[in-house]
Amino acid sequence: MAHCSSCSAPLPQDSIHCAYCGSRNDTDLAGVHYYTTHELESERVCPRCTIKLKTIDLNVNGRFFIERCDECFGLFFDPNELEALLEATVTNVFVINRSQLDSINTLKKSEYGVSYIKCPVCSTIMNRVNFGVKSGVIIDRCREHGVWLDGGELGHLFEWMKAGGKLLQQQREDEQRKQELRELERGKRQQGAQSASGGSYTDDSGFDLFGGSARNSDPDLFDIVVKAARFFLK
Repeated sequence: MAHCSSCSAPLPQDSIHCAYCGSRNDTDLAGVHYYTTHELESERVCPRCTIKLKTIDLNVNGRFFIERCDECFGLFFDPNELEALLEATVTNVFVINRSQLDSINTLKKSEYGVSYIKCPVCSTIMNRVNFGVKSGVIIDRCREHGVWLDGGELGHLFEWMKAGGKLLQQQREDEQRKQELRELERGKRQQGAQSASGGSYTDDSGFDLFGGSARNSDPDLFDIVVKAARFFLK
């Protein structure tokens, strides 16, 4: 169990807010990576606190820069950076622990409730999107500029990865692709069956050997048959 860095009281599950002294704890990154804070402030603004974010280097496989708010400890990732961090941090997971995933999903609660916030880069209202299968985390995403995580959500996603959440997501994606392929093959078979059932003759009920109205789809073959019939019936 994590403890408050200010008063040492136990922190609530999946939270960075101490219920005893009221302080926020930077549990998202402490003990996960050695990171350094760059002196220069980013031009990007925290969507929660409206102050400039600080650029930090997580030192994952070399330099790995993200932005963080010193007040609420929210984090901003450029496109694909969050997925890359999770992949680099949590490895050697081969089992899907469904009961743990259910527990993680149940415990997740946001202190901000349902709210829509602006992108730290372009100030456009971001979309609320479920991250992964059964993660319980709803991230704020700007399609062009990246993803915002509130304090505590990164740690939650680490636990989701450890419980096999990414494996479950890949399993669901594989099942969906297989279903799409089955639907595609079924459509091809139906199309082929319809083409085969059409045949050379669309309707022979009006066939007339002696110049009547015939509905043969091949007029050249029809002329040959009519001429042959007339020859033998003379």
